[in-house]
Parts: sequence; C-alpha cells; structure tokens
Amino acid sequence: MKHQIPQWSTSLTFRTILVVLIAVGALPGCAGTRKKDPSLVRIKGSDTMLVLSQRWSEKFMALHPGVSIYAEGGGTATGIKSLINNNADICAASRLLRPDEVSALAKAHKTLGISYLVAKDALSIYLHPANSVKDLTLKQLRDIFSGRITNWAEVGGSDANIEVFIRSPNSGTYLYFKERVLEGNAYSSTAVSRPTTEAVVNSILNAPNGIGYGGIAHGNNLTHSKVNGISPSEESVRYDLYPITRYLYLYTINKPGGITKRFIDWILSTDGQRIVKRVGYIPLWRLGESSE
Repeated sequence: MKHQIPQWSTSLTFRTILVVLIAVGALPGCAGTRKKDPSLVRIKGSDTMLVLSQRWSEKFMALHPGVSIYAEGGGTATGIKSLINNNADICAASRLLRPDEVSALAKAHKTLGISYLVAKDALSIYLHPANSVKDLTLKQLRDIFSGRITNWAEVGGSDANIEVFIRSPNSGTYLYFKERVLEGNAYSSTAVSRPTTEAVVNSILNAPNGIGYGGIAHGNNLTHSKVNGISPSEESVRYDLYPITRYLYLYTINKPGGITKRFIDWILSTDGQRIVKRVGYIPLWRLGESSE
C-alpha cells in the first residue's frame, strides 16, 4: 500500500500544528520493539538545539512530576544513529535526513520515520565585534569558507588574514551550510573545526579576524553579520527574507504514544513555542503576550 505524503501550507501566519509526516505507521513486529520505562523520554542529537531541548525538558518535567526527560547533544548525525539503534526516543536535528539515513531507518524499522517542525532558525554568520565588516553576500561567504577569499581587505575590511571556524562533520549545521552556502563544494583546507556552536563562538571571541556560523540563539556577544544586506531577525526569518533560514526538527521512528506524544504535542503548543522564543529561536507562529 502506498502512502501519499501530505502537502502542507508554507504560511506560518495562522496557528497550524506543523507536523510533517515523512511516513505513517510502522509494520507490526518491526525492528525496534523493546520494553522501556514509560515515564522516560530520551532525546539526542543537534548541539544547536541542545539548550532548547534542555529547556523544553525542564519545563515539561516541572509540569509532570514523575516524568524523566534526558536531553543530550552530540550532533544531528549522532542523534539519527541513536534513534536507529534504539538508544533515543527522539532525535533533535538541524537538517533533514540524508538518503542513506532514511535507508538505514527503513532497513532497521520498516518505516521512514516521522518528522516534526518545531522551530525556525537563522544560520547566523558570526564576526568579532571589532571587525569593520558587517555585511557579506552569499557569494563572499562561499568564497571565504571555501578558501578563495583569505583576507578581509577583499571584502572591504582591514588587511588581515581571515580565520575560518566551522562545525564538525557530524553536525547538521556543518552539512546544511555546506549544501546551502557552499553549494556542495568542500570547505577550505585551513578551516578549523569546532565540536559545538559555543566552541565556535568562543574561538571568534579570541580571534578578532575570525568568522564562523551557528544558530541565531548563540553568540549574543558577537556581531551577527547581515547577509545580502538582510539582518538575521525574527521578522526576516519568519518570512524567509534572510537568505540562510532553516527549520529545526524532531524525529521519531513511529507515531509516538504515551509520554513521548504528550511531550511533542506540548512542544507544538503555545507554551512550548514560547520557550522557543525565550531561548532565542523563532516560533512557528506569532505568539501573543505572556506573563511568564
């Protein structure tokens, strides 16, 4: 039996629960059936989303005594592997699954999984506050991160070598930036890899000529460069005006039940989306005022 993937509206101006079903249901007796503590939910994956996952977990546990939610980073690729291997109930991801990951999930569990849109993010370009450069084009970013531009003077800055900081290959942000900005080309051989977004931020704080990238919620003490003349702001991200805008996702193997379903439903509620905004990401819809 073939399932048609539903087509969802791209408009976020009304409160629609944006749940994208990659596939529906799993076959009875499929791989991955196991006994587990029904009051425990394990989240693993995106370091970009780790603080967000932790804040969701803390609030939900406070609302539901007796429930335990364990949130861990490690990168999107690591989270997907953990989901496939039954070492996580939810994978937090800053990108879509790759074809090989979908294939591995199908082979292990006879399902393509379920994906939930849970927030929007600007992939910010971080610069040291002392850097006179405040606006870069996508082409300039492509040339800087691929190694074709190596001096700030080439993009209107001072005569100084550019220090490039990137995420590690297991990061969904690493892959998204490579596909979206570098158009699939290789990173510069001199780029320095950092394991987390916070490590990228700290590296640039100690390197006035540095440049890096990461989620909009990080690097508040750095300059978030304009890209093609557009700042990464809530409005520019919400309406896809900022050129490097993306969704953040949660993945499960099958349609969840029990506490996992209640947790995801709550994340997609107004209360869960308020935490998205509080952490610094962009909620799926415009929220009203809250006394929290």
